[in-house]
Amino acid sequence: MDAPSLLNIILRLAIWFLLTADLGLANIIIGVSIALLLPRNKTSLGALNDWLRVLWEIIVAIPQAYIEAIEIMVHPHNDEVVVPESVKPRRTPGLIFLDIFLITFTPKTIVLKYHEEGWYEVHQVQRSRKR
Repeated sequence: MDAPSLLNIILRLAIWFLLTADLGLANIIIGVSIALLLPRNKTSLGALNDWLRVLWEIIVAIPQAYIEAIEIMVHPHNDEVVVPESVKPRRTPGLIFLDIFLITFTPKTIVLKYHEEGWYEVHQVQRSRKR
C-alpha cells in the first residue's frame, strides 16, 4: 500500500470518528472496514507531494486561525465579500476536501460552494474600510 492510499484511509477514518464520536472497539472495526471497502483511485508520487503540502498548510493554518480570531475580537470585521478562488490543478477529491477544510478552518473564511469548473465560492469577513 502506497503513502497516498494510506493517507486516504487515515482521512476516511478521521472523518468516521468525527461523525460518530465513538472510539469503541466495534466502531473502530466498522470504521476500518468502511475505509478499506470504499473505492480508491490509483495514486502517483505527485499526489503524495500534494498531500504532504496540504498537511503542512494545515499545520501552518492552526496559528493563523488563532491570530485571525484575536483580530476579529480586537477590531470589528463588518464587511463581507464573496470571492472566487481557483482550485489548484490535479486535485483528487480527498485533496479538494482538505482544501475546503483548510479554507473553512480559519475564522474569516468559509467555502460556500465548490464548482466542478475548478473554483470555490469563498465568503470572507473583512475589517471595515475607513470612509
